[in-house]
Amino acid sequence: MWYKNADFPTPFLLVDLEKVRAKFNALQGELPGVSLFYALKANPAARIVAALLDEACGMEVTSPAELSQVLDQGGAPAGIISSNPIKTPAFLSLLHEQGVRRLAFDSTVEVDKIARWAPGSELYLRIQTDNTGAAWPLSHKFGVPAGDAPALLRYAANRGLHPIGLTFHVGSQCQNPQNWSTALQSCADIIAAVAGEIEIKMINLGGGLPIQHNWHVPGLAEIAQVIRRSMTELFDPAIEFCMEPGRFLVGDAAVLVTQVIGRADRPDAQWLYLDAGVFNGLMETIEQFYYPLDFDVEATRRKSHYTIAGPSCDSVDKMFVRRYLPELAVGEKLFVLDAGAYTNAYAGHFNGFPPPMIYYTDELTLGPQTGQELTTPFEQPEAVVQTLR
Repeated sequence: MWYKNADFPTPFLLVDLEKVRAKFNALQGELPGVSLFYALKANPAARIVAALLDEACGMEVTSPAELSQVLDQGGAPAGIISSNPIKTPAFLSLLHEQGVRRLAFDSTVEVDKIARWAPGSELYLRIQTDNTGAAWPLSHKFGVPAGDAPALLRYAANRGLHPIGLTFHVGSQCQNPQNWSTALQSCADIIAAVAGEIEIKMINLGGGLPIQHNWHVPGLAEIAQVIRRSMTELFDPAIEFCMEPGRFLVGDAAVLVTQVIGRADRPDAQWLYLDAGVFNGLMETIEQFYYPLDFDVEATRRKSHYTIAGPSCDSVDKMFVRRYLPELAVGEKLFVLDAGAYTNAYAGHFNGFPPPMIYYTDELTLGPQTGQELTTPFEQPEAVVQTLR
């Protein structure tokens, strides 16, 4: 595989920008007319942002740092939105000063803040919706029940703001296409409830599009068909739709290349220690997020179950349990696949271990293909698969 020939100091993230572009264009092809705003939090690497800006992708930002980065890289204010329903006064002032007008909200307090620090803004209200089937439900921290939406929209209008839209999140890594249909039905009901008072002209479909990890997920075409059907059946053609893909665009466009730095036979298991761990690249594993793993050793090596941990002295720094791998020696590489989202973005410097460096496939001179791919989780013994569910 292409990533096995990369020879940089580990750990590092190797990104394929052409795949990022391909995912963007595939999504545009399946949802024509839906404006796309990259959720910068997934991976704010400058070259990823530049590639998506080059594709005329919009940007969704959540902080002054993200906003400044996009503007510095040539993003236009008209192509920027901010969908975090809770923003600091300083950030609201900066958004207003820079000409970013479309902001999310989900409370009267946020409306009051926006009216004071970003007057005249166009608002879209985040509503709660079904997150069943998502790897991470995201309708608890933010969002209001659909039944409360009309009153909040009226409150925003009475404060001199422009409530123009609705938004929701079906949950990260959503495996249930019907979640989008359910959410869109709620949006249609809210639009009907405020008809004649408030003109809702925009619906933000949020994020949640899944990539393949260890479970079978619905394909983009299947999800897009559900969305298109609801758009056609429930809404006036004049309604504007947008979406905030993050993981979908970058998740499977990068590989985290790590190196084995230690081994130990403990009473509970055989352990492998890597130079990348929970605190410097693999934070999502603390919520049992599963990454496919690959290696570059002889296919004849004996395989065993391993617990895999990171380099820090903290016991939380444990990423995988009972992973079925070949015997790997200190100094050999292990490849964490589909690692383009929320790896470097989450990473810190705990214990002095830095985040992985980022390199790109166009920086490689690829030689002959070598190595043996690890079988997918669906080909592993059922006992192993059960430990991952």
